Amino acid sequence: MPTDSRAPSAFSSIPPVVKNLLILNGLAFLAQAVFDWLPAGQIGAPGPLMWWGALWPIGGAAAAASVGEVAPAFYPWQLVTMAFLHGGFLHVAFNMFGLFSLGAVVEQTLGPRRFIGLYAASVLGASLLQLAVVSAPFLAGTVTAGSIFPTVGASGGVLGVATAFGILNPRQSIYIFPLPFPIEARWLVPGFAVISLVLGITGAMGGVAHFAHLGGMAAGALLVVFWRQRARRPA
Repeated sequence: MPTDSRAPSAFSSIPPVVKNLLILNGLAFLAQAVFDWLPAGQIGAPGPLMWWGALWPIGGAAAAASVGEVAPAFYPWQLVTMAFLHGGFLHVAFNMFGLFSLGAVVEQTLGPRRFIGLYAASVLGASLLQLAVVSAPFLAGTVTAGSIFPTVGASGGVLGVATAFGILNPRQSIYIFPLPFPIEARWLVPGFAVISLVLGITGAMGGVAHFAHLGGMAAGALLVVFWRQRARRPA
């Protein structure tokens, strides 16, 4: 019987869930490039994918309407769809590189089913915390329509995976650009969490969803710790 002697390609060796997430994010980015030049509601408005799929604050549309403006509203599906939209090529490239480099190891350790659960929980944790933070001023009536901005990106899901990697491989060294030296995962993950918390509270680096990062990391950590504790319980 003839056999295929060709060596597997690098792409074919990627675990299935990570591979499909890379494909879906790539297709979504292409769709943004094709369709999001079309205004969804008015001149200068975000395109249809951003209008309907990005995570918009609860109360933002009502705040806009109160001053005679139109802004996208929050819908529950945005908690998921925001993770497949990105703000530009570098945004999606960095996220997918992180998913590829760390996610493959985590999926091989946990298995596809648990990896899907980990990624989904991290995305939802990121979206829910970010939604609570950005919606609070609108619900309290302390900001105007001019402060409405969307949240997009897979960073929360990817950082949830990175946190799982750190818990499962605490002494594994990781290179982080632009640092010229590696850092062990057990120090890198909590260090990034502290930096994100400080930047989120102080607002020192605007335009970055720091609380989405924290939500994704917290959800990923809780889920992996839960699995490990359950595995240690006596039968």
